[in-house]
Amino acid sequence: MGIMDFIKGELLEIIEWTDDTRDTLCWRFPDEDKAIKNGAQLIVRESQVAQFVYLGEFGDTFSPGKHRLTTDNIPVLTKIKSWPFGFNSPFKADVYFVTTRLFTGNKWGTSNPVMLRDADFGMVRLRAFGTYDFKVVDPKMFLREVAGSDHNFHLDEFTDTMRSRIVSIFTDAVASAKIPVLDVASRYTELGDALLPLINPAVTSKYGLALTSFIVENVSVPPEVEEAIDKRSSMAAVGNLNDFVKYQMGKGLESGGGAGAAGTAAELAVGFGLAQEMMKQGFAGGQATPTATPAPAAAGLPELLGPAEVAQALGVTEADVMTVLESGDLKGKKIGSAWRVSRTALTDYMKS
Repeated sequence: MGIMDFIKGELLEIIEWTDDTRDTLCWRFPDEDKAIKNGAQLIVRESQVAQFVYLGEFGDTFSPGKHRLTTDNIPVLTKIKSWPFGFNSPFKADVYFVTTRLFTGNKWGTSNPVMLRDADFGMVRLRAFGTYDFKVVDPKMFLREVAGSDHNFHLDEFTDTMRSRIVSIFTDAVASAKIPVLDVASRYTELGDALLPLINPAVTSKYGLALTSFIVENVSVPPEVEEAIDKRSSMAAVGNLNDFVKYQMGKGLESGGGAGAAGTAAELAVGFGLAQEMMKQGFAGGQATPTATPAPAAAGLPELLGPAEVAQALGVTEADVMTVLESGDLKGKKIGSAWRVSRTALTDYMKS
């Protein structure tokens, strides 16, 4: 072997990375103490970026393609190395290949409950988990803050660290956006889309990454908050409470013919009691109040009823009946000092 062959064997002429894995984020080219010759070929494949590092400083960055390393296309490295006459001799530098493709289906989740301040419930403990897709968009930032000098950085080395960072950013984003816990725990798709623009700036500026999707698969809250969510969902399904009470009254009157006055009164009392219980639990979705009184049975009751008889038939207090009468919602006549309600007036109120 001649001297020229020996020198040629000690120089790098082709620099490339053929990635046959699906979980490698970055890879440092093994130079084996060889120097890079003037005019060497750098081959960067699709979904890769090549980053030169010289004595701890970032040099030039190369996108996909075939590049011939000369003074003209490594201006940053030329300036760092301070070549007096340009790049005419071999030199040593680290070359990192960074994967820029999308890494999908990465899991995130809270290992412990996180505390959030909510306008409705005060301080709430919340657990959440889901998935996210990401890619490297700033190779220098990624190498500096995440991979470091690791010569072969894999996804599994990054998963736990990224999970905790995502949870931290998720918590900050939910808090800054002031998203109600009721929405956090019930509108997963909208939540992920809403949080993505808040999470990405922090992830990009800190780690050189960009999330292309952020999916919230589940959010769990304490039992008392779940109960409140269920109650509000039930009220949304019922709609206007006044209409609901009247519907219950109508159902009672329809079935009253075969069961008699006692049976009808009992069915109406059940419906009215349900409405009262919903009002006690804080549902103000309709115009009715806890004193809204349904009509008595259409059959088996006197033509005229006093407040006490109406209250007994419906299972409510006489004070409730008087309140409805005085408000005019239930039509009645005052004969002397006593109120009287006709069966027809009660039926008309039910149908209104």
